[in-house]
Amino acid sequence: MEDLRRTESLSRSASVASVYMRHVYNWMTLGLVVTALAAWFTASSPTLLMLLFGNGVVGIIVMAVAVIGLPMLLTGAIHRLSAGAATAIFVVYSALMGMFLSSVLLVYTGASVFSAFAITAGTFAGMSLYGTVTKRDLSGMGSFMIMGLWGVILAALVNIFLQNTMLEFVISALSVIIFTGLTAYDTQRLRAFGEGMPMGDGTAIRRGALLGALTLYLDFINLFLAILRLVGDRR
Repeated sequence: MEDLRRTESLSRSASVASVYMRHVYNWMTLGLVVTALAAWFTASSPTLLMLLFGNGVVGIIVMAVAVIGLPMLLTGAIHRLSAGAATAIFVVYSALMGMFLSSVLLVYTGASVFSAFAITAGTFAGMSLYGTVTKRDLSGMGSFMIMGLWGVILAALVNIFLQNTMLEFVISALSVIIFTGLTAYDTQRLRAFGEGMPMGDGTAIRRGALLGALTLYLDFINLFLAILRLVGDRR
């Protein structure tokens, strides 16, 4: 009887985790679509481009603060936000990220952007699947990747002043490795989190799914940018 109860409990946890992860992927996909549309629309509008980038450093700083601040707000205040408010913040953030990244469409050729996106999608799908099915605990790898990420961020900041092309190549290559690993780690971590979600609580699942979607969305975007820097042809 005890074994039966344990089996039923595990089955319910797996079911809840599957529902949760389906919501995570759906929201992540929506975020990527909004980002792509916002980037295309902004790149096609001289007025918006002038508004965002015509004011030099000020405009870029304002956009950077918005792009950094909104996910911090969503992460820090998620339990105090309604499901609708959390959704709105996620969608607005995705749109702002697209506007901020519109310059990518101006710097790189369309074929390069498409190729980088296809490579990113395939890599992300493969590593996310690995994070779902593997029985190996990826927490150790995740910690190592996070440490590596901080090193890459520091190197990127230094290279703003050095403008060293070789260092830029190394940073991009390491970023591909780091965000590939983080995709698997974050998928496994989110699925474990989903197993503990309360059944039937739509608001809790929505909030948790939005946080999960934000995590995987950032993995995807950063992996895409790193791959684009490596294989992309500039106009």
